[in-house]
Amino acid sequence: MRRLNFGNIGLAGLSGLMLTASFPPIDLEWIAWICFIPLLISLQDQSPSGAFKLGLVAGLSHYLTLLYWIVVALSRYGNIPFILSTATLFLLAFYLALYPAFFAVVLTRSHSVTFSSLLGASIWVVLEYVRAHILTGFPWCLLGYSQYLRLPLIQIADITGVYGISFVIILVNLVIYNVATVINTKKRGGYKIGFMRPDTDYEHNKHHRQRKTENRHDWRVTGIEIAITFLLIGATLFYGYHNLNELSESGTKERELRAVIAQGNIDQSIKWDKDFQEETVAIYYNLSAQAAHFRPHIIIWPETAIPFYFQDFSYLSQVVHKAAKTVNSKILFGSPAYEKENDTILYYNRAYVLSGEETFDYYDKVHLLPFGEYVPIKKYLPFLHRIAPAAGDFTPGKRLKPLEAHDLRIGVLICFEAIFPDISRKLSLQKAEFLVNITNDAWFGRTSAPYQHLSMAALRCVETGLPMARAANTGISAFILENGEIVKRSRLFSREILTHEIKLRHHTTFYSQYGDIFAIILLIITATWSLFIAIVKKEMQLCTIPRRVKK
Repeated sequence: MRRLNFGNIGLAGLSGLMLTASFPPIDLEWIAWICFIPLLISLQDQSPSGAFKLGLVAGLSHYLTLLYWIVVALSRYGNIPFILSTATLFLLAFYLALYPAFFAVVLTRSHSVTFSSLLGASIWVVLEYVRAHILTGFPWCLLGYSQYLRLPLIQIADITGVYGISFVIILVNLVIYNVATVINTKKRGGYKIGFMRPDTDYEHNKHHRQRKTENRHDWRVTGIEIAITFLLIGATLFYGYHNLNELSESGTKERELRAVIAQGNIDQSIKWDKDFQEETVAIYYNLSAQAAHFRPHIIIWPETAIPFYFQDFSYLSQVVHKAAKTVNSKILFGSPAYEKENDTILYYNRAYVLSGEETFDYYDKVHLLPFGEYVPIKKYLPFLHRIAPAAGDFTPGKRLKPLEAHDLRIGVLICFEAIFPDISRKLSLQKAEFLVNITNDAWFGRTSAPYQHLSMAALRCVETGLPMARAANTGISAFILENGEIVKRSRLFSREILTHEIKLRHHTTFYSQYGDIFAIILLIITATWSLFIAIVKKEMQLCTIPRRVKK
């Protein structure tokens, strides 16, 4: 067993930094296919405890550089002291780093297992799946999201979800490392038996004959893994190009929806100022009026675009109806809402859709943002206050459902609901015709978070086969096709309108029907393997217990 040294720690840290570089806004997505190799090199001959520490180093270097924007959101806009904001970042990064740390431990314990690359890739996916669900889930920037710009690669997500892409990427990393390891073993003299003198060095020659046999076995196993990897990549690309061609060659019978996104670019520091409410509504009114020549069917304003309780039907609420009537279009927008229940008042993050005459429907956000819209175990963490400036803690909506507006069924994802595949999947099963993601990414400032948020939204379109209109307060607003292609996008911190004709041709994908069945199958396989190994080890221990000899 090797001791930890600065070289190993540096290699592990390098892996984490390379992984961060594969995500937006750097977008060096090709690095994801080799970024784990430095970590794998550092794990050679390490004990489980050493592997855990190196995996932790890799995880910390990745998540601290990936999620640094948390400090900006908490300190600059949440009014939480910088030290506490930084402490929050380190706590979250440490928690997330436990997953690659556990992955490293499993790799060191399974290096001698046949087809260890396939097993390692399965373990990685299982850990991603667990991270996406435990403690309300935080599936931010899973490995597969790094490829969001590579359309042929990501089409497989309509079967496997993002986990299928993660599986192929980590498998390639492991196979490359294993090939290099086997080649290196050969170069170190594993085959040089012919240069020995068997009559003078029998034991040494015997050792090399054993090494030769083991090396041939390694090459056979590695060769099979290489073949499987090429087969998976080939099948993924074939399926991807087939899907892209099928979508581009489809007929023109689809129903077209002329949609407009209004990006108001309202400064976060004055957004909730009562004196600025009228000006805020005027900004969105004017942006909508500018798009009248497009004759839109629907205009989309961002999350909490209306910074007051629209349900109170005040003068400003009537102005919103007037905007819809002026443009002769439906308007979908976000607004805080409340509901009296006994002696308490419940607050909701709500989306409305209306016309000039009536309010059709509304949807209350069901998956709230921890420490933003509510504080988990608040009495135990009094130092973390809400970022959200609306009065009171938000309450999750009572049920997930598409918004209905006469001839439209709209699947609304409010803010970071877009990073949870199961929400958009359920909306698809409820016959939503397209997705709308309304968000206020002003909290992130000019950091990498808005770019990362957008990249994950693109995968929701591939998984469900639904196009998306994404309306953000300060950017990045975008139109995304059902194949994940971002066809139009706004700039950060700019006041803009985007127009696009959305084709409504909904079909239920395999993923929409069966969800994360791919990840669940891998979970069952790895759990079964772990149980089998535990039983085998126990039996071996029992067999080696010396028996007492009667005197």
